[in-house]
Amino acid sequence: MKVIISHPTSNQFNRALLQGLMEADMLNEFHTAMATFPGGFLDKLSVVGPFADLRRRSFEPSLSSFTSTSPWREVGRMAALKLGAGSLTRHETGIFSVDAVYKNQDRGVAQRLGRAENKEINAVYAYEDGAFFSFKEAQKRQLQCLYDLPIGYWRSARKLLQIEQERWPEWASTLTGFKDSEAKLRRKDEELKMANRIFVASTFTANTLKDFPGKLAPVEIIPYGFPIPVESRKYDNLSNRKKLKLLFVGGLSQRKGIADVFAAVEGLESYVDLTVLGHKAANDCAALNKALAKHKWIPSLPHKEVLKLMREHDVLLFPSLFEGFGMVITEAMSQGTPVITTDRTAGPDLITDKKNGWLIKAGSTEELRGAIEEILVKPEQVKIIGKEAIERAGLRPWTLYGQELTQAIMEHRF
Repeated sequence: MKVIISHPTSNQFNRALLQGLMEADMLNEFHTAMATFPGGFLDKLSVVGPFADLRRRSFEPSLSSFTSTSPWREVGRMAALKLGAGSLTRHETGIFSVDAVYKNQDRGVAQRLGRAENKEINAVYAYEDGAFFSFKEAQKRQLQCLYDLPIGYWRSARKLLQIEQERWPEWASTLTGFKDSEAKLRRKDEELKMANRIFVASTFTANTLKDFPGKLAPVEIIPYGFPIPVESRKYDNLSNRKKLKLLFVGGLSQRKGIADVFAAVEGLESYVDLTVLGHKAANDCAALNKALAKHKWIPSLPHKEVLKLMREHDVLLFPSLFEGFGMVITEAMSQGTPVITTDRTAGPDLITDKKNGWLIKAGSTEELRGAIEEILVKPEQVKIIGKEAIERAGLRPWTLYGQELTQAIMEHRF
C-alpha cells in the first residue's frame, strides 16, 4: 500500500505522519511548497539573516527522495510578507496569498496523478483547502481520498462564533474567519464530500462535522502528540510570591477567547501578572489595543523561546471558543505548566479536570475567573497539577501519533 501526501507548508503533525508512513514503507511521494535538506543550497542559504525562515522548512535527509516541491508561490509569499506588500498576500485574492499557495500545489498534485503510472499508489492524503483538485483526479483513478481536517467544520464555526460577535461586539473585527468567500466554502464542502475517510485530532472537531448537510465518510479521532517533556521543573513557592504569573499564547482573536482572558483578570491586578504572546488578528480593534496596553505583550518569539516562556509562568490560559486541537495545550503541559482550557479544544481528550489541568465551559468568563481564583486560594495546585501534566505528556510522543495514524490508514480496506 502506497500513499501520496500533500501539505504546502507542512508542520509538526504532518511531519509525524510522514515519519510513520516512511517507517511502514507506505510513503510514495510527499508534495510541499518548499523543503530544505542538510547540505543543500536552501539549507546553506538559511544561515543568511534574511533567509533564516527557511530553517522552518528543514526535513530529515531520509525524506529527500520522496519529496516534490513547487516553491515559487511560497517564495513570493514570504518575500511579500517581508516587504509589507499586503495586496500581494491579501486573503484569497492576492497572487501570493496562502490560498494561492494551497491551490497551486493542489493543482500540481492533480497533474501528477494524471501522469502517474505507478500502480502501487492506493491513496491521496491531503489537508483542508488543499484537496479539491487532487481528490477529483484521485476519484477518476479510483484512488482513496484521505482527508485531514485540522480545525472544526466551517458551518459550526460560523454558528458558534456568531454568538461571540453578539457577546463581544467591540471584538468582532478579530473574528476573521467570516471573510471566506462562498466559492471557498463550497470547495471545503466538496473536499469533505469526496473523502473516503476523515481524520481529526479532537472530539470537538469530530462533533462539529455533525453540522455538515449530508452524509460523510467515517471520521476517526487521533490526537496529536506532545513535545518531549522536561525531565524536571522547578516550581516557586507561590505562597511567598506576591503574584501568580499567567500566560496566554495564541492569535489575538476572540476565537481564542482573548476578550475573556482580559475580562477574567480585571480587578485581580494585585494578585496576578498576565503576559500575552501572539500576533494581532486585527490592528483596528480598539478594545484589544486598550487591553494590551495594561499587560505585557510579546508579538512573537521563536519556538524554543515560547517553551522557555511557558516554564517561566505558573499557568497557561487558553479559553478558546473554536479550536481543532490547540497545540499550545500540549506544549505547556510538556513544560510542566498546567493549562486552563475549554470544552471546545482538545482539552477534554487530554486533560482530567483538576488532575492535570482545568476544563471550563467555552465562553464562560465566570468559570475562567473562578479557576484563577481557586488557584490563588490554593497555589500549591500549580506544582501538583504541573507534575501530573508532565506525566501525561510523556505518555503520548509525536511518534505515537504518526504510528497510530499510519496504522489507521493501513487498516482501511482499499
